[in-house]
Amino acid sequence: MNNDLPPPDPAMLQGARVLLRPWRPEDRAPFAAINADPLAMRHFPAPLSRHDSDALADRVEAHFAQYGFGPWALEIPGVSEFAGCVGLLNVSFQAHFTPAVEIAWRVAPAFWGKGYATEAAACAIRHGFRALALPEIVSFTVPANLRSIAVMQRLGMQCDIREDFLHPNLPPQHPLCLHRLYRLRRGQWLEQQGS
Repeated sequence: MNNDLPPPDPAMLQGARVLLRPWRPEDRAPFAAINADPLAMRHFPAPLSRHDSDALADRVEAHFAQYGFGPWALEIPGVSEFAGCVGLLNVSFQAHFTPAVEIAWRVAPAFWGKGYATEAAACAIRHGFRALALPEIVSFTVPANLRSIAVMQRLGMQCDIREDFLHPNLPPQHPLCLHRLYRLRRGQWLEQQGS
Protein backbone atom coordinates (compact mmCIF):
# COMPACT_ATOMS: atom_id res chain seq x y z
CA MET A 1 0.00 0.00 0.00
CA ASN A 2 1.31 3.44 -0.93
CA ASN A 3 1.23 5.60 2.19
CA ASP A 4 2.20 8.68 0.15
CA LEU A 5 -1.30 8.93 -1.29
CA PRO A 6 -3.54 11.51 0.38
CA PRO A 7 -6.57 10.10 2.21
CA PRO A 8 -9.91 10.31 0.39
CA ASP A 9 -11.59 13.68 0.79
CA PRO A 10 -14.68 13.13 2.99
CA ALA A 11 -16.34 16.07 1.22
CA MET A 12 -16.19 14.19 -2.09
CA LEU A 13 -17.65 10.86 -3.18
CA GLN A 14 -16.44 9.05 -6.27
CA GLY A 15 -17.90 6.37 -8.49
CA ALA A 16 -16.48 4.74 -11.59
CA ARG A 17 -17.71 7.60 -13.81
CA VAL A 18 -18.99 10.27 -11.44
CA LEU A 19 -17.67 12.65 -8.81
CA LEU A 20 -19.84 14.16 -6.09
CA ARG A 21 -18.03 17.24 -4.83
CA PRO A 22 -18.60 20.49 -2.92
CA TRP A 23 -20.32 23.29 -4.78
CA ARG A 24 -18.36 26.08 -6.44
CA PRO A 25 -19.63 29.59 -7.28
CA GLU A 26 -19.42 28.78 -11.01
CA ASP A 27 -21.92 25.91 -10.53
CA ARG A 28 -24.77 28.34 -10.01
CA ALA A 29 -25.26 29.30 -13.67
CA PRO A 30 -25.58 25.72 -14.99
CA PHE A 31 -27.74 24.87 -11.95
CA ALA A 32 -30.03 27.77 -12.86
CA ALA A 33 -30.19 26.49 -16.45
CA ILE A 34 -31.37 23.08 -15.21
CA ASN A 35 -33.94 24.69 -12.90
CA ALA A 36 -35.27 26.84 -15.77
CA ASP A 37 -35.56 23.89 -18.18
CA PRO A 38 -39.22 22.85 -18.60
CA LEU A 39 -38.21 19.25 -19.34
CA ALA A 40 -36.01 18.96 -16.24
CA MET A 41 -38.73 20.55 -14.11
CA ARG A 42 -41.83 18.89 -15.58
CA HIS A 43 -42.57 16.94 -12.38
CA PHE A 44 -42.16 20.03 -10.20
CA PRO A 45 -44.73 22.81 -9.77
CA ALA A 46 -42.82 25.25 -12.03
CA PRO A 47 -39.38 26.06 -13.42
CA LEU A 48 -37.31 28.36 -11.20
CA SER A 49 -36.12 31.88 -11.89
CA ARG A 50 -32.40 32.60 -11.45
CA HIS A 51 -33.20 34.27 -8.13
CA ASP A 52 -35.11 31.22 -6.88
CA SER A 53 -32.42 28.86 -8.17
CA ASP A 54 -29.73 30.79 -6.31
CA ALA A 55 -31.90 30.73 -3.18
CA LEU A 56 -32.13 26.93 -3.52
CA ALA A 57 -28.33 26.74 -3.87
CA ASP A 58 -28.06 28.86 -0.70
CA ARG A 59 -30.26 26.35 1.14
CA VAL A 60 -28.10 23.47 -0.13
CA GLU A 61 -24.96 25.16 1.20
CA ALA A 62 -26.68 25.89 4.52
CA HIS A 63 -27.70 22.22 4.81
CA PHE A 64 -24.08 21.14 4.30
CA ALA A 65 -22.93 23.66 6.91
CA GLN A 66 -25.48 22.44 9.45
CA TYR A 67 -25.44 18.68 8.88
CA GLY A 68 -22.22 17.87 7.02
CA PHE A 69 -24.08 16.39 4.04
CA GLY A 70 -26.45 17.51 1.32
CA PRO A 71 -26.93 17.34 -2.43
CA TRP A 72 -23.38 17.37 -3.82
CA ALA A 73 -22.50 18.91 -7.18
CA LEU A 74 -22.43 16.15 -9.80
CA GLU A 75 -19.34 16.23 -11.98
CA ILE A 76 -18.78 13.72 -14.79
CA PRO A 77 -15.01 13.89 -15.30
CA GLY A 78 -14.09 14.43 -18.92
CA VAL A 79 -17.75 15.02 -19.83
CA SER A 80 -19.24 17.81 -17.68
CA GLU A 81 -17.96 19.87 -14.77
CA PHE A 82 -21.54 20.32 -13.51
CA ALA A 83 -24.28 17.95 -14.64
CA GLY A 84 -26.63 18.56 -11.71
CA CYS A 85 -26.75 17.62 -8.06
CA VAL A 86 -27.24 14.37 -6.19
CA GLY A 87 -27.25 13.68 -2.48
CA LEU A 88 -28.87 13.41 0.89
CA LEU A 89 -30.97 15.91 2.75
CA ASN A 90 -33.31 16.06 5.67
CA VAL A 91 -36.95 16.06 4.57
CA SER A 92 -38.11 19.62 5.21
CA PHE A 93 -41.81 18.94 5.84
CA GLN A 94 -43.87 16.81 8.19
CA ALA A 95 -45.39 13.56 6.92
CA HIS A 96 -46.13 10.08 8.21
CA PHE A 97 -42.53 8.99 7.46
CA THR A 98 -40.64 11.98 8.91
CA PRO A 99 -38.20 12.78 10.36
CA ALA A 100 -36.26 11.20 7.51
CA VAL A 101 -33.29 11.66 5.20
CA GLU A 102 -34.00 11.49 1.49
CA ILE A 103 -31.84 10.73 -1.51
CA ALA A 104 -32.59 13.25 -4.25
CA TRP A 105 -31.19 14.28 -7.61
CA ARG A 106 -31.64 16.90 -10.28
CA VAL A 107 -29.69 16.17 -13.46
CA ALA A 108 -29.56 18.06 -16.75
CA PRO A 109 -31.62 16.26 -19.42
CA ALA A 110 -28.52 15.96 -21.64
CA PHE A 111 -27.22 13.39 -19.15
CA TRP A 112 -30.41 11.36 -18.69
CA GLY A 113 -30.54 7.72 -19.69
CA LYS A 114 -26.82 7.09 -19.17
CA GLY A 115 -26.89 5.74 -15.61
CA TYR A 116 -25.17 8.76 -14.07
CA ALA A 117 -27.98 9.54 -11.61
CA THR A 118 -28.12 5.92 -10.42
CA GLU A 119 -24.34 5.68 -10.01
CA ALA A 120 -24.13 8.99 -8.16
CA ALA A 121 -27.11 8.17 -5.95
CA ALA A 122 -25.55 4.81 -5.07
CA CYS A 123 -22.41 6.68 -3.91
CA ALA A 124 -24.52 8.96 -1.73
CA ILE A 125 -26.48 6.04 -0.27
CA ARG A 126 -23.25 4.22 0.54
CA HIS A 127 -22.04 7.34 2.36
CA GLY A 128 -25.36 7.61 4.19
CA PHE A 129 -25.32 4.05 5.46
CA ARG A 130 -21.59 3.55 6.03
CA ALA A 131 -20.25 6.96 7.10
CA LEU A 132 -23.42 8.49 8.59
CA ALA A 133 -24.93 5.20 9.86
CA LEU A 134 -28.43 6.29 8.84
CA PRO A 135 -31.07 3.67 9.67
CA GLU A 136 -33.10 4.40 6.53
CA ILE A 137 -33.04 6.56 3.40
CA VAL A 138 -36.23 7.52 1.57
CA SER A 139 -37.09 9.02 -1.78
CA PHE A 140 -40.35 10.24 -3.26
CA THR A 141 -41.81 11.67 -6.43
CA VAL A 142 -45.06 11.90 -8.34
CA PRO A 143 -46.26 8.56 -9.79
CA ALA A 144 -45.81 9.89 -13.35
CA ASN A 145 -42.07 10.46 -12.86
CA LEU A 146 -41.13 7.07 -14.25
CA ARG A 147 -37.46 7.97 -14.80
CA SER A 148 -36.89 8.80 -11.14
CA ILE A 149 -38.93 5.80 -10.00
CA ALA A 150 -36.69 3.59 -12.18
CA VAL A 151 -33.62 5.04 -10.44
CA MET A 152 -35.18 4.34 -7.02
CA GLN A 153 -35.88 0.76 -8.03
CA ARG A 154 -32.35 0.25 -9.40
CA LEU A 155 -31.05 1.46 -6.02
CA GLY A 156 -33.01 -1.33 -4.33
CA MET A 157 -35.61 0.99 -2.83
CA GLN A 158 -39.11 -0.38 -2.29
CA CYS A 159 -42.54 1.17 -2.14
CA ASP A 160 -45.93 0.30 -0.76
CA ILE A 161 -48.63 2.32 -2.51
CA ARG A 162 -50.51 2.44 0.80
CA GLU A 163 -47.80 4.93 1.83
CA ASP A 164 -48.59 7.34 -1.00
CA PHE A 165 -49.04 10.81 0.49
CA LEU A 166 -50.22 14.29 -0.38
CA HIS A 167 -47.25 16.66 -0.43
CA PRO A 168 -47.99 19.25 2.27
CA ASN A 169 -46.34 22.09 0.31
CA LEU A 170 -48.91 21.78 -2.49
CA PRO A 171 -52.68 22.34 -2.41
CA PRO A 172 -54.61 19.04 -2.25
CA GLN A 173 -56.16 19.60 -5.68
CA HIS A 174 -52.79 20.28 -7.37
CA PRO A 175 -52.02 17.69 -10.10
CA LEU A 176 -48.59 17.03 -8.56
CA CYS A 177 -49.79 16.72 -4.97
CA LEU A 178 -49.86 12.92 -4.80
CA HIS A 179 -46.40 11.46 -4.13
CA ARG A 180 -45.10 7.89 -4.02
CA LEU A 181 -42.70 7.01 -1.21
CA TYR A 182 -39.76 4.64 -1.62
CA ARG A 183 -37.71 3.35 1.31
CA LEU A 184 -34.37 1.62 1.77
CA ARG A 185 -33.39 0.41 5.24
CA ARG A 186 -29.75 0.03 6.21
CA GLY A 187 -30.14 -3.69 6.89
CA GLN A 188 -31.66 -4.26 3.44
CA TRP A 189 -28.84 -2.31 1.83
CA LEU A 190 -26.17 -4.25 3.71
CA GLU A 191 -27.76 -7.50 2.54
CA GLN A 192 -27.74 -6.23 -1.05
CA GLN A 193 -24.02 -5.42 -0.68
CA GLY A 194 -23.31 -8.85 0.74
CA SER A 195 -21.99 -7.39 3.98
